[in-house]
Amino acid sequence: MSIWWSLHLRREAASVPLARRLLLGAMETAGVDPDISFDLALALTEACANAVEYGGDTTTDDYRVTAFIDGDQCRIEVIDSGPGFRGNLDSRQRGPHAPLRAEGGRGLFLIESLADHVDIHNREGRGAVVSFGKILKWREGALLAAS
Repeated sequence: MSIWWSLHLRREAASVPLARRLLLGAMETAGVDPDISFDLALALTEACANAVEYGGDTTTDDYRVTAFIDGDQCRIEVIDSGPGFRGNLDSRQRGPHAPLRAEGGRGLFLIESLADHVDIHNREGRGAVVSFGKILKWREGALLAAS
């Protein structure tokens, strides 16, 4: 069995906990291990915060969050309509190499450290895509546990 959901959210700070709570609720109901759920929820929070802060020119712009739970995998994608990422998107150029007081870049590094696979790229035309996923572990008796 698999499930997926997609949200179109306004670029407002209040949208971030909404997306996180929806993901956590779906994972709890499905029976995903709480540690895995926490990692994915934190990564989603960072991706949504980036979309809210950098993903457009006005507060009326929106962004999209899509999550897929299929078998023993969860994949999440956050797409915005902003100017996209500037510079080198290679993870070796972000994260631990950023100065400790750097304003940006740590959220993407955190996503990379919490997920099993990450793809960060600019959309053709306008916007950015942050896609990440993780292999799921299940609680005993989980509803969606892979067979």
